[in-house]
Amino acid sequence: MLSSKSHSQITHRSQGKSAHGFTLIELLVVIAIIAILAGMLLPALGKAKSKATGITCMSNTKQIMLGWMFYAGDNDERITHAYGTAHGWMGGGEQVLDYTAKRTNWDPEVSVRRSPLYPYISADAVFKCPADKSTVKAEGQVRPRVRSMSMNAWVGGNDGKHTWYGGEEWRMYLKTSDMVDPGPSMTMVLLDEREDSINDGFWVVWMPGYPDPAQAKIIDYPASYHNGAAGISFGDGHSEIHKWIDPRTVPALQKNGNIPLNVPSPNNKDVIWTQDRATRLRR
Repeated sequence: MLSSKSHSQITHRSQGKSAHGFTLIELLVVIAIIAILAGMLLPALGKAKSKATGITCMSNTKQIMLGWMFYAGDNDERITHAYGTAHGWMGGGEQVLDYTAKRTNWDPEVSVRRSPLYPYISADAVFKCPADKSTVKAEGQVRPRVRSMSMNAWVGGNDGKHTWYGGEEWRMYLKTSDMVDPGPSMTMVLLDEREDSINDGFWVVWMPGYPDPAQAKIIDYPASYHNGAAGISFGDGHSEIHKWIDPRTVPALQKNGNIPLNVPSPNNKDVIWTQDRATRLRR
């Protein structure tokens, strides 16, 4: 038999051990603290991820621009057209993206690999920003679309010609040596376009009325995947991430759908920014 002293010691130790466990209130406090810390950290992690994809996007546009410059070097300074069958930067044939099962939406073999720039790049991934998650259903699978990049319509035009977005009083750049105003470092060539705006890879900047801000109009919408910013490259080969400041430039994303295009946007500073970097009047 245990002595009364031994029994008392065992009871005391048992009570002491249970006293060190968590109470329900303490557990709830710990959970609340974790939730608060998660709430503080997750936005920061989201921004870090967005910044990382922005760096990748900028690298992509940089690589395509190197191909663009090599192509010009091999063709007496002539550059690819923003759209077209002969020298269009996305090659001949069907170039329009949509959400159907057609192969040009998801198969690089019949889309980006037909670009005259592709031999200088030889990489499918650079034609699409990693933050663009648009997909199509084809052949029983969900497949990512192949492209998020579009080209400034004033850089090569439609088969080298002016169309409805501005008359011949505006400069059309058909050679690298044509970029004298506003100059290569100020002339946009490629940019990321929103997945619910992109279609033919021909990014239109409306110039009639410029520089009057009251006549500003958004024809195609730039992407804003990187904390409200898009990847853009310029005629001198450099790339940058540019943040948009007008809410009208960044409407809510329509997943696997399309937003209305060709929308008046008077006094939109983002439109003026793109006009400043699209073309100039002939002198």
